[in-house]
Amino acid sequence: MKYIDEFRNPDAVRRLLEWIRERSTRPVQLMEFCGGHTHAVLKYGLRQLLPPAVRLLSGPGCPVCVTASSDVDRAISMAHLPGVVMSTFGDMMRVPGSSVGKASGRSLQDAKAQGADVRMVYSTLDALSISRANPDREVIFLGIGFETTAPTVAAAVLQAQAEGLENFSVLSLHKLTPPATKTILDAGEVQLSGIIGPGHVTTIIGSDAWEFLALDYGISCSIAGFEPVDILQAIYFLVDSIEKNTPAVRNAYRRTVHAEGNLVAQRIMQRVFEVRDAEWRGLGNVPNSGLALRDEYATFDASRRFAVEVGPSAEPKGCRCGEVLRGVAEPSECPLFARVCSPEHPIGPCMVSSEGACAAHMQYGEA
Repeated sequence: MKYIDEFRNPDAVRRLLEWIRERSTRPVQLMEFCGGHTHAVLKYGLRQLLPPAVRLLSGPGCPVCVTASSDVDRAISMAHLPGVVMSTFGDMMRVPGSSVGKASGRSLQDAKAQGADVRMVYSTLDALSISRANPDREVIFLGIGFETTAPTVAAAVLQAQAEGLENFSVLSLHKLTPPATKTILDAGEVQLSGIIGPGHVTTIIGSDAWEFLALDYGISCSIAGFEPVDILQAIYFLVDSIEKNTPAVRNAYRRTVHAEGNLVAQRIMQRVFEVRDAEWRGLGNVPNSGLALRDEYATFDASRRFAVEVGPSAEPKGCRCGEVLRGVAEPSECPLFARVCSPEHPIGPCMVSSEGACAAHMQYGEA
């Protein structure tokens, strides 16, 4: 099986496309789990370059998008508590919670406009700095992300413990990617021939973490980076495995991903977090897919320290973001897409996030 190391060589794109066309004799549906892959695929026009038999579907690999409405509602309620500073990554500011009208607002941006102290940060280090500078305030960091960001949040908890920062806590909404993939496959709504595995996530968890796809489901997985050559290399590996009927896990991102992953990051994550069930927008409750702080770090667990009431939640009427996240619908099939819902006035999170499929389709002209 051919492998190309020249990931920024334009000629490599031509060669890979030729190889894919030569090998492809049957229709296949491949899902790119990662939202970063969706943006790269559309940015570089890879859908148009691939043979018609190869169809790409977007998956739930946008951590902001899959954050459940009820969890967004909880964060908004905490932001309104007296003396609280809510710190969060920028993408979360405009993510809608429940569509049910609430005085606290539909997003953290609304909460900020109403007087809550909500601050955008670029890393957990920023949140720790806010805690140090405001010893009389309770600083909550909204922990969003997959296995890529969870180790950095775990490290921040350990740092806060070492410094005795008693006013720092984390609302952990972190999620694990393999269980979500299992849920999509078990649901059977879309028939997938292969999975383009997330590069950043797999740098942490290792390519061995995806072996269950070949062993239990009989489908191939190929880990990809974010250059056109990376993605096409992964697609070539998948098409080749499908044609040979030899399900396997292939690594098309060798410069970053290893079989065992980043063991240091894994140990930090396992030290601070334990695996729990988690609610995903579009997928519902996914067993063993969330990360909660262990009992020994309860003092840094915002969900235990700050009790808030969260009423019933509901999705925006007509929004099909959940179906887009499962690969069941294309963004253009949503009645709100590019009409009522736009990057300037997003209705659903798939239009808000920089990794959202709807935002990608709007940005790169597939509206």
